[in-house]
Amino acid sequence: MLSDQAPAGLTPVSATGARSRGLVRGPSILAVGLIAAVAGLVLVCIASLAVGSASVPVGTVIEALTDWDPGNRDHLIVRDLRGPRTLIGLMVGVALGLSGALLQGLTRNPLADPGILGISAGAALAAAASVLFLGIGSVYGYIWLAFAGAAIGGALVYAIGSQGRDGASPVKLALAGAAVTAMMTSLTSLILLLDLATLNVLRFWLVGSLAGRSLTVAGQVWPFIAAGTVAALVSGRLLNGLSLGDEVAQSLGIRLARARVFVGMSAVVLAGAATAAAGPIVFIGLTIPHLARAITGPDYRWVLPYSAVLAPALLLGSDVIGRVVARPAELQVGIVTALIGGPFFVALVRRRRLAEL
Repeated sequence: MLSDQAPAGLTPVSATGARSRGLVRGPSILAVGLIAAVAGLVLVCIASLAVGSASVPVGTVIEALTDWDPGNRDHLIVRDLRGPRTLIGLMVGVALGLSGALLQGLTRNPLADPGILGISAGAALAAAASVLFLGIGSVYGYIWLAFAGAAIGGALVYAIGSQGRDGASPVKLALAGAAVTAMMTSLTSLILLLDLATLNVLRFWLVGSLAGRSLTVAGQVWPFIAAGTVAALVSGRLLNGLSLGDEVAQSLGIRLARARVFVGMSAVVLAGAATAAAGPIVFIGLTIPHLARAITGPDYRWVLPYSAVLAPALLLGSDVIGRVVARPAELQVGIVTALIGGPFFVALVRRRRLAEL
């Protein structure tokens, strides 16, 4: 942990430099901004409950949540179909936003996201293997194996990246992650090409989807997401220290190995649970931390809470768009986030020097 004498989040030099770039905001302004972001997330949640192939008036949505009538068709749509979908979208969004911010801070790599440590690739490979070799045909069956695959993928990357004298350096973790991800993705593609039945079972999960998820899925993953969220939100000071470099972090009293394991495991738990529940959804964990950092500056004590709010807003908003643009069918949310996230991320790259975390 940081010593008591360490500055709150940033050293004077880094804080001065951040102010000169106009990135640092006062705590009161950031708190107001976070409250506004939460209010926006609430509105997106209401839209998620109201909008779809059959639109439900907002007043009826509120009635379904406060005075449920099991004989009312609209109430059943809100409570039984869209309610679980919205809840899982909230949980997955929080997990992806936080895991992306943790990984970018841990690796000091502005392009880091849950895929960089082999997490998403490990989950996909485990799910495909479970369908092919064990005959599992539903998300309830392979969700745990996907979660285990995500953990194994992250552990394998860390084990490879920690070899050598300097341990798990950011560059070595990124290189190990790229290699392991490529290997696991190739194996997954091989399974899908050799067995069309496996592809049919996993095709929606592999592109990232919230459709068809029930409260059973939420019940399976929420303890991991809750624990990972708490661990992530208390990691802000550690990430502030790590972002200054190893030597400075050590001078501030941070034990590098312990800090990296703690942050890395938190990211693996969050990303693994999110991927197991909804499949590998791209660009949320990559883009949202940059958006949060553009608002808050480099202080991870604020970057993390903002990421936890903005990510589910983007995910649920993308899910609503996917229901509207192809009515009465729908586009899976993973496709929409890729279409939205790509241009948005390019715009961020053009507006800000990405290397300055």
